[in-house]
Amino acid sequence: MNIYTATIFTALVVLTLVITYVAARRSKSAADHFVAGGQLTGRQNGVAIAGDYISAASFLGVTGAIALTGFNGFYLAVFVPVAYVLALLLVAEPLRNLGRFTLADVLAARFGGRDVRAVMATSTVVVSTLYLVSQFVGAALLVRLLFGLDYTVAVLVIGGLTTVYTMLGGMLATSWIQIVKTTLMMGCAVALFVLVLVRYGGNPLGVFQDALDTFGTAAVAPNRSSALAGFDQLSQVFGLVFGVLGLPHVMIRFLTVPDARAARSSAITAIWVFTVFYLMIPVIGYGAAKLVGRDEITAQSPAGNLAVAQLAETLGGGLLLALVAAVSFVTILAVLSGLVIATSGAIAHDLYTQVIKRGAVSPRGQLTSARIATLATSATGVVLALAAEKQNVAFLASLAFAVAASANLPALLLTIYWRRMTARAVLSGMVVGLVASVAIILLSPAVHGPSAPLGFSNPALVTVPLSLLVSVVVALAAPARGETAARDRATFGALRTKALTGRSTADLPAATGQPT
Repeated sequence: MNIYTATIFTALVVLTLVITYVAARRSKSAADHFVAGGQLTGRQNGVAIAGDYISAASFLGVTGAIALTGFNGFYLAVFVPVAYVLALLLVAEPLRNLGRFTLADVLAARFGGRDVRAVMATSTVVVSTLYLVSQFVGAALLVRLLFGLDYTVAVLVIGGLTTVYTMLGGMLATSWIQIVKTTLMMGCAVALFVLVLVRYGGNPLGVFQDALDTFGTAAVAPNRSSALAGFDQLSQVFGLVFGVLGLPHVMIRFLTVPDARAARSSAITAIWVFTVFYLMIPVIGYGAAKLVGRDEITAQSPAGNLAVAQLAETLGGGLLLALVAAVSFVTILAVLSGLVIATSGAIAHDLYTQVIKRGAVSPRGQLTSARIATLATSATGVVLALAAEKQNVAFLASLAFAVAASANLPALLLTIYWRRMTARAVLSGMVVGLVASVAIILLSPAVHGPSAPLGFSNPALVTVPLSLLVSVVVALAAPARGETAARDRATFGALRTKALTGRSTADLPAATGQPT
């Protein structure tokens, strides 16, 4: 650690703590804690959303993956803008108009039973925990690089800071920190991009020519060394594109704005920000492979998670390394806080308040339960991160996308858009998607290495169609009849009106507790 590192790191941590203090004075209710009271503007929220992707999984993991594997690593990022176009077209407005604090609120707007809410809350916890671990690993590796701390100590420090941010400042502090760190991270990316180009006389084609010399055709085309490898890559892309629409910590950000128009503005702003960012990532990744060297990268981190920090030191010495590492660390803390809020919201608002207590919890009680759930979530993330030190953080994040796409996306889309969808079908599809995707991951090389029972790691291409098929088959096999069918049609009509216009649906059968 040098004086640059200590100064920049301390300054950024103090800045985030000040933001948290100011936000804590304004965070007085469950709505403030979970969704910032719906007071963010569209542009503010869009920059905060972009910050969820300009994170350890992209700036650290994707850059390292490109530096070590060539074009295959770029799969982890290139389809995110595509995914957000789908989010803009399909879910941004309906989520804002139907939701309150969590994704389960969207399903509960149509299906009033506790079972649907409980399963969606459980899925939220599983998906957010997987993503949480990837961010913990990236942050701990950075702290180890900055201060020479043991990995275990680094994880514990990060868990403590994340808990403070989330418990005191809630979503408002998390959003403000995201906005600040996104701005700083874009500045770091631009600096690295320009410095790499300077080494090649300002010619980006020189970077790719060197990449061809280093990787061969793998620099510009996917590696199809086997049928299973190709299937795994396609499945990963599929999961990344559709998983965005089911990620709880990202989708609930559409609830932090006042109306559907602001939700659209959020999505458009986010698309512009991370499209520019991801266009720079291949140059930075290939620059790291050439200027740092793959052997040097793997010596620091076998998965390549520190490649961007090593490139910063190579190009700009201790000052640039300190800036990039410290900003990356704050980036991860902001993402971690958002993930903890999504998870604690599912536990406190859905499972405790709505399922266990049947809504009989005071606003103060909801806030207290959210803070208790925050402690439990952070502790769980710490324990799992200690066991995942050797994994590439971008790969871990891609698994979370796959589970989100399998368990959450079919339920959300069919609830919002398909008249014949039923509560039983929602439950069946979510359970099958969640269990099947987790089971494939547990049997894959990601867990067992080369001796794994399965030859691929990403389940999305199998489990998303399976979840969708099960949902449709169950809905068609056991349709509602008679008075129940009439009530369901009325509920769906009112829900569509609410989803499209934001008009109040206080007389919805589901909202008034009538069975559906």
